[in-house]
Amino acid sequence: VLFRSWDRYGDTLVGVFHRITLFAIGAATVWAAGFTVLDIFLNKRHASIQDLLLLFIFLEIGAMVGIYFKTNHMPIRFLIYIAITALTRHTVDLVTHTGDTVWEIAIMGATTFLLALSVYVIRMASHKFPSGSPLDNG
Repeated sequence: VLFRSWDRYGDTLVGVFHRITLFAIGAATVWAAGFTVLDIFLNKRHASIQDLLLLFIFLEIGAMVGIYFKTNHMPIRFLIYIAITALTRHTVDLVTHTGDTVWEIAIMGATTFLLALSVYVIRMASHKFPSGSPLDNG
């Protein structure tokens, strides 16, 4: 009986920690996105493709945090989407700022393809073996 009460206490502490940490991640994401938008408007006066992809990364992080708040499930696909976007951002940087990068660009493309393939496998597996979460069907 004593251990069950400690388990409940531990579960409560872990839940509180998750909520506080998620709130901090969400707040930091909004803060970083806000400063990025301000930097675009005030200093750069135009948005590059890298800026837009960075804002998309912030959007995906925010969506992932929001989904976790609502469902208590971490959508692994969102992490892969963020990785794909980050690789795309890096590839654009390689193409626009450096010269002989054919192998690096090929490696980035192959990596992006593998990540996209993993999203496909995850989606197919979630359709074949649903967990009951509404995220598994989309």
